[in-house]
Amino acid sequence: MNKLLLFLSIALFAGFASCGDDDSSSSNNDQLKQDVMADYANLVYNNYLAAFNDAQSMKAAISDFTGNPSQAGFDAAKAAWLQARETYGITEAFRFAEGPIDIIGSEEGPEGLLNSWPMDENFVDYVDGAPDAGIINDLVNYPTIDKALLVSLNGEGGEENVSVGYHAIEFLLWGQDLTPPSAKMPGMRPYTDFQDGGTAANQDRRRAYLDICADLILDHLQLLLDEWEPNGPYRATFLGLAADDALSNMMTAIATLSKSELAGERVFTAYDNRDQEDEHSCFADNTHRDLRLNFDGIKNVYLSILNGVENNSIHDLVATENADLAAEVRAALDDAETKVNATAIPFDFAISDDAERPAVLEAVTALRTLGDKIAEAGDALGIQVDTE
Repeated sequence: MNKLLLFLSIALFAGFASCGDDDSSSSNNDQLKQDVMADYANLVYNNYLAAFNDAQSMKAAISDFTGNPSQAGFDAAKAAWLQARETYGITEAFRFAEGPIDIIGSEEGPEGLLNSWPMDENFVDYVDGAPDAGIINDLVNYPTIDKALLVSLNGEGGEENVSVGYHAIEFLLWGQDLTPPSAKMPGMRPYTDFQDGGTAANQDRRRAYLDICADLILDHLQLLLDEWEPNGPYRATFLGLAADDALSNMMTAIATLSKSELAGERVFTAYDNRDQEDEHSCFADNTHRDLRLNFDGIKNVYLSILNGVENNSIHDLVATENADLAAEVRAALDDAETKVNATAIPFDFAISDDAERPAVLEAVTALRTLGDKIAEAGDALGIQVDTE
């Protein structure tokens, strides 16, 4: 064989080999996408299950307290609420993903009944200077307090008219935070507001209201568990999506949470207004935990972390397409984590103290950068990722 023929033969063989490698790489990538989707579905279900279990514990503590109000029971109920927020806060990373938290079938999902904020306190109960305010103290218009009533009133007349959810419970347990941010103290509602013959009128209605809100948390988390359980209807729908559509939903959710919702609505709005009424958990002074947990949810989805173990992840997919970009996203993730964790505690102090405010703005910038980097990673995968 002359040299020209030999060269052509080698080139032709190399071309066939290259084509075969591309097919294999494409096949491997398709399988990885399916694995990422399956691990995401498992992550969602297990995170909601943890939130449900903690909500059950919260319900039990609240029932113990309302059955026999005491300072010890009040403290236990508040501790259970704080723990319930630890597991629910992480699940915020599943919002904005076209999933059942936001929409179930053709109906609105339960998010607004679980985590609506900010809250106009006097829609529910008395506030400073208005002892007869709220549903609890309005026996004429609301002679009977029950689940149907409270659900129907949520958002009635304005989005700040929050009647149910974690923050309604928070307000009932802590009351208004009337101390200056520098005091670093939460609301100081007395347990005797729930004790017959104690402080504030309508103690029996306040107990009933608190019990119903705790029940509704469980009802609405159960809806999400039903949808995401191994044989649940939405889990089947999700796993049946085209892989790129599913990944677009997943990545849009965490990019939107990072850049628009967390950096914007949950941090910058309160920072810009210097107003604790705009912070997420203003009654319990727990907003610093909300921010950190919401970020943890973003990190868990991007790296597919469940129980401390990284599984098949979006990060793995990005690394197969562009290792340098994957490293940049990971660096942005680490930077945002550092800067979110550096904000002062409690959050109302962080947004009001001149020495602490720059750290809050740095966290906002880092979260926005992370959202943009996730969108850039979507481009590398050929996937549309929105950040608004």
